[in-house]
Amino acid sequence: MVADFRRRFWVALALTVPILALSPTVQALLGLEEALAFPGDRLLLFALAAVVYGYGGLPFLQGLVGELRQRRPGMMTLVAVAISAAFLYSAAVTFGLPGRPFYWELATLVDVMLLGHWIEARSVMGASGALEALVRLMPATALRLMPDGTREEVPVEALRPGDRVLVRPGEKVPVDGIIVDGRSSFDESMLTGESRPVEKGPGEKVIGGAVNGEGAVVLVVEKTGADTYLAQVIELVREAQATRSRTQDLADRAASWLTFVAVGGGGLTFVVWLGLGYPLAFALERMVTVMVIACPHALGLAVPLVVAVSTELAALNGLLVRDRAAFERARQLQAVVFDKTGTLTEGRFGVAEVVPLAELEPEEALRLAAALEGRSEHPIARGIVRSAEERGLAVPEPESFRAVPGRGVEGVVDGRRLAIASPGSLAERGLEVEDPRVRALFDQGHTVVFLLQEERVLAALALADRVRPESREAVWRLQAMGLRCMMLTGDNRAVARRVAEELGLDEWFAEVLPHEKASVVRRLRERGLTVAMVGDGVNDAPALVEADVGIAIGAGTDVAVESADIVLVRNDPRDVAAILHLARATFRKMAQNLVWASGYNLVAIPLAAGVALPWGVVLSPAAGAALMSLSTVVVAINARLLRHSAAAHPAPQAPAQPAAAG
Repeated sequence: MVADFRRRFWVALALTVPILALSPTVQALLGLEEALAFPGDRLLLFALAAVVYGYGGLPFLQGLVGELRQRRPGMMTLVAVAISAAFLYSAAVTFGLPGRPFYWELATLVDVMLLGHWIEARSVMGASGALEALVRLMPATALRLMPDGTREEVPVEALRPGDRVLVRPGEKVPVDGIIVDGRSSFDESMLTGESRPVEKGPGEKVIGGAVNGEGAVVLVVEKTGADTYLAQVIELVREAQATRSRTQDLADRAASWLTFVAVGGGGLTFVVWLGLGYPLAFALERMVTVMVIACPHALGLAVPLVVAVSTELAALNGLLVRDRAAFERARQLQAVVFDKTGTLTEGRFGVAEVVPLAELEPEEALRLAAALEGRSEHPIARGIVRSAEERGLAVPEPESFRAVPGRGVEGVVDGRRLAIASPGSLAERGLEVEDPRVRALFDQGHTVVFLLQEERVLAALALADRVRPESREAVWRLQAMGLRCMMLTGDNRAVARRVAEELGLDEWFAEVLPHEKASVVRRLRERGLTVAMVGDGVNDAPALVEADVGIAIGAGTDVAVESADIVLVRNDPRDVAAILHLARATFRKMAQNLVWASGYNLVAIPLAAGVALPWGVVLSPAAGAALMSLSTVVVAINARLLRHSAAAHPAPQAPAQPAAAG
């Protein structure tokens, strides 16, 4: 389409030069009537104009036929009627009808229209450039490892699940797979929006299209073709662009009405000027100009261009829009309801606080506890070890390690016989801890274990499903944008209260079973709130469907979450604020485009009809075409500016958080 409009434009423009030179109006304006006149010049002028009309105007004539077949007259109908009226009237003048031909107006009108379409087509292509970049991320070939140890370079299409593939440093990952050998960092910024390279090793998944860093790795192919993450992203983006939104329907209805206004207004203009005694040529010129300047071309592009840009902008940042109407509703949200486990929290145990009960520093108590738990696979043990590693503690190997089922573990660390005991085991030993700090930990819903030396309690370690650091910022951003933040969880009230207080939530609902979450969302909507539900897209599916906007977070490579309207690739609740900010910026651009594309007609149509003739203001058909195309170009540029608008007005940033206690 771009090439076709470009070619037709240059041919029509080349023919416009002799048409201008041969037109009586232009000759009179330049005082060259006699110098440029020769026998047969009017017939040559007709022939050149016929080529411009037939070749340059063909896309509009074909569009006229298509719109009339669909019984939906629109922009093409207006342009085709305008250029046909100009050409047929001018041809009649050439062959004897009294009047002034419109050949040069016809030629410049076609030129301007073709130029506008060319620029618009390039704008649409530019808006789709990000999606094309996603497609180009996938390499064409892969290095498959054969059973005998040899390597074979094969097309990516030839890979099957279970194949082993070598990815060398600097290469793109050919398909979704699981690392079985090697460790490296992977740049997934074009896929998930994560700016920092992600380090991965054996057993971890990698996404096709990611760029391998410094190490060679061997993958086992997990997904190929349409099942890969990138293929699903591309399909979701295409679906979103094809989804019709309420704003787009509004624009289409406005364009349809404007078509009737233009045709009716043009006809009325023609009749009025003839009735006032003006020449046929003048009345026809006014009619043609009205129909040209009222053309709803810009109105038809006002929303689709913004949709294309916003959808791809979202996809590049790991925000996948499945339902355009829901995305538009996001700007009106009043409340956001989060699932707790795995959304606001990490979904795994971590040490929240260490309370020394003897002359022992908290870090030392954690180090000794991690040494004892290093050989255990219990979730509490893994949480203690992970917390010690995160704090950079040097954890020694225990001696005489022994696990006591139901009671804890024992061993010798640094020459000291130590044990980790549960509250029940502590009671069995006849030991009691009366410290009010420990009682507070139980009241807050923490899981508490104790570090013992012989029969002496050294410290209490409080474990909990730790709140994500980014959750605090997410809640702060959303509240700064005027939204109420809430939480749904099946945990007990003590745990829910602790998390809610730590995050500063407006409301929370505890001990809610999975099948009851949808009813909680329904009750919130009955209170008059426009609600978004944020969950993992599996056990939260009914609530996601019930909400005005369902957002699946942390979907990873399983992006096709059918119950969600919007899928956030990263497990980062801050992206909820990002999608809301983008939804608001997108709506602003849509509104600006609709106002510009239709509002200028309030001034332009009366001027085209000639109401300002007493003051010497008359718009020619070419000037009308230039104004119409200018409005279209403005709309296209404004849509592209959404990228800069989203960057220039980011979601509010949260203040720095104080260091966690313990």
